[in-house]
Amino acid sequence: MRIGILGAARIAPTAIVDPAKAHPDVVVGAVAARDGGRARAFAQKYGIETAYDSYEALITDPGLDAVYIPLPNGLHGQWTRAALEAGKHVLCEKPFTANADEARDIAALAADSGRVVMEAFHYRYHPMNLMAEQIIASGELGKLVRVEAAMCFPLPKFSDIRYNYALAGGALMDAGCYAVHMARVFGGENPEVVSATAKLRDPEVDRAMTAELRFPAGHTGGIRCSMWSSELLRMSVKVVGEHGQLHIVNPIAPQLPSWLTVRTERAKRRERFTHRPSYAFQLDAFAGAVLHGEPVKTGPQDSVENMTVIDAIYQAAGLPLRQPS
Repeated sequence: MRIGILGAARIAPTAIVDPAKAHPDVVVGAVAARDGGRARAFAQKYGIETAYDSYEALITDPGLDAVYIPLPNGLHGQWTRAALEAGKHVLCEKPFTANADEARDIAALAADSGRVVMEAFHYRYHPMNLMAEQIIASGELGKLVRVEAAMCFPLPKFSDIRYNYALAGGALMDAGCYAVHMARVFGGENPEVVSATAKLRDPEVDRAMTAELRFPAGHTGGIRCSMWSSELLRMSVKVVGEHGQLHIVNPIAPQLPSWLTVRTERAKRRERFTHRPSYAFQLDAFAGAVLHGEPVKTGPQDSVENMTVIDAIYQAAGLPLRQPS
């Protein structure tokens, strides 16, 4: 599989370039940036064969099978659509689109295209989180009572594009999409949003968000996210059942210091896992889907469901929905 990178983004080396170097069936064949000099410098630094000075040139390159999209949030839908129309498979960074309506449009296009479209929730493919799902499904914790997920990190540079409403920015979009996704995955269902409270960067953009959730089976949930608040750094999942609890520290990047703890009425244990990056497992899944037709866990329908909860949180907090750029 030959893949092109749409945008010389900071995340691209970690998310796709380095994992591809260790993958026998994947080659990063091109990179594009609107600044041709930046694209050429990126290509030279990372040993990429071709550099383009436009996104259009990359997605129409007949030598590429797939496109990785790490562009600003508000551009994800537009360029996923363009890549699909050019016949390419797509690995798109989260959040999938600016809002749920756009996600539904892209999901329909993806279904008609016959191409693989996958949202880059890389944590979902790591053995740590797969084990957590299995533990919950096994009934070891008993009937679920509550699920809490947090994704907080400091981003005090308010000029950063992740605070830009015109680019579909905000803490819920950039950090909270993970917390919402984890609440859905470990809660086992799509929740209703009961309430939400935002801390604002400006009247339209949140720098932090909390939300209370209720699941159809009766258990409750909560998400917490921030890019600037008193809670500078917190990445965790807590699942409470009638007979025990599961706690994950750093579920997003288990290759870094992280652990999974299970405490039941009878015992307590802690699990540790491989240091192989979650991005490498994600690339395994994407390549497997493209080359061998294997199913993915973060396809377009999952993306629609995640964006639906995100939209509901913004509405509950009294903020406008994000819009495509």
